[in-house]
Amino acid sequence: MRKLLPLIVTSFSFTAVLAQSSNQEQAIAKKNEAIELMDNGKLAESITLLNEARKLDPTQMDIVYELALAKYQQKDFNDAIKDLKYLIKQHAANGRVYAMLGNVQDDMGKPEKAIDTYDEGLKQFPKEGALYVERGVMELKKGNNDAGLHFFEDGIKNAPMHSSNYYRAAKHFLDSKNEVWGMIYGEIFMNLERGSKRTEEISKLLYYTYKGEIKFESDTAASVSFASNNIELRYDPSKKKKGDSDLAMQLLSSFGGLSYGNTVYEKTLALAVVGEKAINVASLHRIRTKFLEQYIAAGYDTSYNVVLFDYQKKVKDAGHFEAYNYWVLGQGDENVLSEWVGDHKQQWDDFIKWFKENRIQITDEKSFSRIGLTVSGALKKDSE
Repeated sequence: MRKLLPLIVTSFSFTAVLAQSSNQEQAIAKKNEAIELMDNGKLAESITLLNEARKLDPTQMDIVYELALAKYQQKDFNDAIKDLKYLIKQHAANGRVYAMLGNVQDDMGKPEKAIDTYDEGLKQFPKEGALYVERGVMELKKGNNDAGLHFFEDGIKNAPMHSSNYYRAAKHFLDSKNEVWGMIYGEIFMNLERGSKRTEEISKLLYYTYKGEIKFESDTAASVSFASNNIELRYDPSKKKKGDSDLAMQLLSSFGGLSYGNTVYEKTLALAVVGEKAINVASLHRIRTKFLEQYIAAGYDTSYNVVLFDYQKKVKDAGHFEAYNYWVLGQGDENVLSEWVGDHKQQWDDFIKWFKENRIQITDEKSFSRIGLTVSGALKKDSE
């Protein structure tokens, strides 16, 4: 019997491992089914399945997160908070956990608690784009638009592949006298978040901003207005402690905004408009093509770090720039888009195939910074 004992123990251990593995697999299957139910609005059924999955494998913290999300959508705020705080206590939280916890607190009528949660989340997870969005929205709710923009642009810098910060920043600038930044932020957003209602919204805004800010005064004269001639000072008092040089750089950044918007973007666009008589999707394709060519010829692509224009060059080099421009602006004139796609089906299909396989990639080094861009422009001008 003594000789058989190790075999029996080994057999028992193997059976236990199999059972554990089976429980994990069942838990994952139930979780995935629950997520699908949640996506279809079947919250009660989703919560039931997630509870079953949690019993099968209590170690899977993402099950707890999905439970909190379902309860939040069900407006069971107290239980959602319990699950989210459990994740934090177990050191299993990520930036999304803090973002959802802040959202729940805000929906419960506790905005100051929500702000504290977002701020704590940003300390723990400075690369979580959703936290910058939510923190910025809290400032918008208080009427602090500039403070909100500050968070959105910080989110763009620290989480360059997160789409919502671009969306918020684009909306801000497309409703201002400095549409240049909205044009850039908006098109980057469209590339990151394709096929959504927000994508359609930004497409229309880009199209109508072109129509509104490129004006033909006569057969031989046109004007473009995408940047304010007024210098906007942007100074963050909290940075005063870091020394005079930091303050000087902030002020230099503000003066530099005139450099890029007026002397680079508007000047290049004005040259690209020459020869056109009206603004529509077809003429905008020609204008955007000439703009890109002249922008590169002037060396601006190497002087300024604008990932959007790098990507446009990639699209153009692949032979898809016309289809791309119709995609970017087509929601502004859906009949024209539909007609063009119908007449160029193969060209459109080839573009879509390429587009799916060649998404824009924005690394930390290539992240677009309006402030950084204007600083480099001002420094360049100062050195000349």
